[in-house]
Parts: sequence; structure tokens; C-alpha cells
Amino acid sequence: MELWILITIAAAFFQNIRFMLQKMLKGQLSTLGVTFSRFVFGAPLALLTFLGVWGLSGQVWPGMTPAFVLYAIWGGIAQIVATALLVQLFSYRNFAVGVTFSKTETMMTVLLSALVLGEWVSGFAMLAILVTLAGVLVLSGLPSAQNWRSGIFSTPALVGLASGAIFSMASIGYRGAALALEEGDFLIRASLTLAFVTAFQAGVMAIWLRWREPGEVMRTLASWRVSRWVGLTSMLGSLGWFAAFTLMNAALVKAVGQIELVFTLAASVLFFREKISKAELAGIALVMAGIVMILLG
Repeated sequence: MELWILITIAAAFFQNIRFMLQKMLKGQLSTLGVTFSRFVFGAPLALLTFLGVWGLSGQVWPGMTPAFVLYAIWGGIAQIVATALLVQLFSYRNFAVGVTFSKTETMMTVLLSALVLGEWVSGFAMLAILVTLAGVLVLSGLPSAQNWRSGIFSTPALVGLASGAIFSMASIGYRGAALALEEGDFLIRASLTLAFVTAFQAGVMAIWLRWREPGEVMRTLASWRVSRWVGLTSMLGSLGWFAAFTLMNAALVKAVGQIELVFTLAASVLFFREKISKAELAGIALVMAGIVMILLG
């Protein structure tokens, strides 16, 4: 099994744990406060990780180019905006349609990879991506026919599409940033990109919270007993994503990363004693089949 696939699966695993920890904070902090926790506690860890990796490797300074800075800022802002749009979906009555449209992120990443980075995927890889997308849609719960008819051109649908498109822009930005560095192996490139982006996001969100939600920054810092673990799992997960983006086309990384939904379902069964439906089993089978196809391809 190729290294980037193992790294992607590990990234999805840590991201799932981070989501579980963030749910614990939801009663203490606002939605933006919970989001901020991953950046403010993750940024110092990301910086220490890069310094450690760089120091132990004995490699020269990676060399941050203007293209690196632009790609990294692009990716960081895109991730914040896309997350806000995804949260916005839950305020709509027919949010299921919007969430379903947001799942088109992987397909949009295919298009943007080709347009921005000039990276295309093979026909077989495209088929594998479509199989994983079908599995994700089944796992997410397809909206009813009535919801589709009333909501396909609605605001939630448009917000969902925008969320998926902007999340794909973040992935392309991160891959572009890592590849724009002058020197370094994939781990050096990934860890420096992560440290820069996370610090940038923490700064942007701190300024925004001071303006829009006074006191939330201090409340987030006061929640350090849980938030520190959010920061750690966020840093480990993001490092995995960034490393995978450095090694492989972002669209294929996103397709394999859909295994995160399988981890989420497993957690609901093991920790919350919920039952798996036949539709969910079918969704898991499709996601895993698509990942196996990518592996074989």
C-alpha cells in the first residue's frame, strides 16, 4: 500500500477524534469558538513539529516563495469560509439538500486540480472517485424526492455547492503551497505549510472573535483542558492531510479521505451503541470499494 494512502487514512482517523472532542466543547463555546480552539492550540504544536522535523532531518531551510505564501493564505481563508458555510446550512429547514450538495467537494477538487495545478486523474481513478462519492451520499442520507424537488435550486443547495467548492479550493491551496517551497522532502514541506497556515488562521480568527464575539477568545483559552487535545488531534490530522497533498493529487487524497465517515459510523456504534442500517452498510461498502479501486489503480 502506498505511503500517501496510509497517511490519508491516519489523517481521517485523527480528524474523526477531533470532531468528537469538539462536540464536548459545543456547550461551553460558540461555534466559532469551537473552531478557533483547533487553531489556537494547534498552531504552537504545528510550529514545534516543523522545527523538530527540520532540526532532526539536517536539511536546508525550505525557502518560502511568494507563491507559497499566496497559496497558503488562499487555502487558510478558503477553509475558514467553507466551514462557516457548512455551519450555516444547519440554520435552514431543508439543510439535507445543502449538505448533500456539499459532498461534491471531491469532484470539484478534480476540476480545480486540473485548472489550477494542471493535474488530471485517469479514467479509472475518476470511476473510483465516483464510487466513493456514491458511498458518501448513501452514508449521509439522501434527501427525499420531495426535498429534492423543492430544494435543488434553493438557498441551501447553493450554499452547499459553495461550501464544497471552497473546501476544494482549500485543498488545492495547501497542495500548491507545499509544492511551491524551494527545498525539502514531503514531511518538511507539509509541516512548514501546516505551521504557517495554522498560525495565520489562529490570528485571523482571534481578530474576528474580538470584533464579533467579545470574550470568546478568553473563554476558548480557559477551556484548555479539552481544547489542548482538540489542538493535538487537529495538528496530527492536518499534518496527515498536508503530507498526503504533498505526495499525491488532492482529488485522490480527498477520495480516500472519505473513509472518515466510516470511522464516524464506527464511533457511533462503539461509543453510543447505535445500530447500523442496511443503507449505511451499503454506503460503507461503496466507500471501501472506491478506496480499493484507487489502491489497485
